[in-house]
Parts: sequence; C-alpha cells; structure tokens
Amino acid sequence: MNTPNNKRRRDSQKRIEAAFIQQLQYLDLNKISVTDICKSAGVNRTTFYANYLDVYDLADAVQRKLEEEVFGLYKEEREQKYNSNDFLKLFRHIKENQMFYKTYFKLGLDGKFEITEYDVHQAASYYDNQYIEYHMEFFRNGLNAIIKKWLQNDCEESPEEIASIIMAEYGAK
Repeated sequence: MNTPNNKRRRDSQKRIEAAFIQQLQYLDLNKISVTDICKSAGVNRTTFYANYLDVYDLADAVQRKLEEEVFGLYKEEREQKYNSNDFLKLFRHIKENQMFYKTYFKLGLDGKFEITEYDVHQAASYYDNQYIEYHMEFFRNGLNAIIKKWLQNDCEESPEEIASIIMAEYGAK
C-alpha cells in the first residue's frame, strides 16, 4: 500500500517535483502539463494525482518545501528570539539550490516571502520613525532584487561576496 510517508511515495514525489522544476526552467507554469511531468518523471498519471490535485497544487507544494527549508535555516534564532543578520546562511543555501530558487522567483512568489514581525521590531530600534513599513518594504525588495540578479548570473560570486554587498548597503548601524 502506498501510504503518505512511505519511501516509494516520497521517491515518486521527488521525481515529480524534479521534473516540474526542470520544465519550469523553459516553460511558463500555465504551459506545463501533467502528461509532460509524468513522462519526464517516469511515473503514471495515477501516481501524480495520488499526490497532487493539478500542476498548480504541485507548484504550491514546491513553494512550501522551499519556504520550510529557508525557515529551518533560522530556526535557532527564532526560538531564542534574536536576529544575527546572518545572510550568509541564506546565500549558501541559494547557491546550493539555484534551480529551486530560480523556480521560486519564476513562480512569482517573491512578493509573498515574509519578513517576520520580529524583524520589524528590530528595524524599528535602528530606524525610529513612523515610516518603518516603507523601510522594510524597501529592504525586502532590494534583497530580492540582489538575489534575482545573482541567480541570473548563475551565482558567479561567492555567498560571502553577496553577504558583504548586503552588509555594505544595509549594514547594522
């Protein structure tokens, strides 16, 4: 029986997600078909539909997986309620998972990536003014733009170089 967490099912999901991510590199989301994903992943349509409702549900699953991975990078900081401003962890993760991040941005999900309430409070301690929400929006969009540019260049620069660019532009006061 193919239960939700057995190895066979997880392997099928990995193959389906990998095929989807690969196709998304050269096709728009609305041009990707279940048939093409199944053919590329080496699974039948029944297997696909046992795991996902449709291509959009698969896209949501891929998004959640990436966000969980990123969320996990800073788990200790969240639990201890501090922010190290350590972008290096994030940039190393991006470099190791370039195709995944390219997919994330291609799906247009970067606008949904949230900066936590704790970060807003930390920024308010540096920028004591009524326009903190504008400051946070500026920072988030700037960070996304740098990440996108770095991905377009196939992460030529090291994660350390990108982290130093961020710190030079936004460094703690």
